[in-house]
Amino acid sequence: MGTGSVVRRRMLARRLRLLREMAGLTLEVAAPRLFWSSSKLNRIETGLQPVDVHGLKSMLDLYGVGGDEWKELTELAIACREHGWWRAYGIGDNSYVGFEAEAVRLHEFATGFVPGLLQTAPYCAALLLASPVRSDGDREREVAVRARRQRRLTAAEDDLELVAVVAEAVLHNPVGGRDVLREQLDHLLMAAELENVSLQVLPAGTGAHPALASGFAVLHFGDLGEPDIAYVEHALGAVQLEKAKDVALARLKFDQLRSLALAPAASQALIERVAGRL
Repeated sequence: MGTGSVVRRRMLARRLRLLREMAGLTLEVAAPRLFWSSSKLNRIETGLQPVDVHGLKSMLDLYGVGGDEWKELTELAIACREHGWWRAYGIGDNSYVGFEAEAVRLHEFATGFVPGLLQTAPYCAALLLASPVRSDGDREREVAVRARRQRRLTAAEDDLELVAVVAEAVLHNPVGGRDVLREQLDHLLMAAELENVSLQVLPAGTGAHPALASGFAVLHFGDLGEPDIAYVEHALGAVQLEKAKDVALARLKFDQLRSLALAPAASQALIERVAGRL
């Protein structure tokens, strides 16, 4: 599993807050005993600030924690401070890539282009070339990052389940030209054969549907206990949504899109027909 993302820090923060409450201590009482301000302790308990091992051990002593839980939380604190692979590409821990690296399942609806985890390198490069604010170096790093992210789809351990719904228009949009698109469609067909990948196409002519405005993604973290988050990428940037009502709406919309889309087998047949005409 990837390390260094804010997900692990949030996991630890949630545990530490619960332990303080179970010890019957308020922030105002616990912080001075740790020689911290209440604001520092609050930042640690909300995952906004990491805690080092020495500080953690002081907290565990104060809260009366020992044994296996002591060891588990100490290991988690150490993992929180390790850098994830994405840092080598200049990407911060509090980023979409950092969250995705910890997720166990990704639901994604794509309206304008193939989802990043399913893109070929030439298709990805052609997409990035259309962005006037990126340098050649930025584009090369982004292609490399997407290739690194895609490894989890075929990993023997810590694999990622991908459930994708793609608007049919994506299959016809010649990003990078006909040859690049044909290669991309062939790649989609191969990816759709993976056990942990489900690919459906929302057919043209569907009419009004729940996500006409944009594509979006929902990340699920499984046994980590971290709440789902939703992510919306748009022409001017991206928005990460964490409020329960917003994420619940995203999950509902995705379920509705899946019910409107072609079944996986019919989707693959459509992709084959489109590819055959190129």
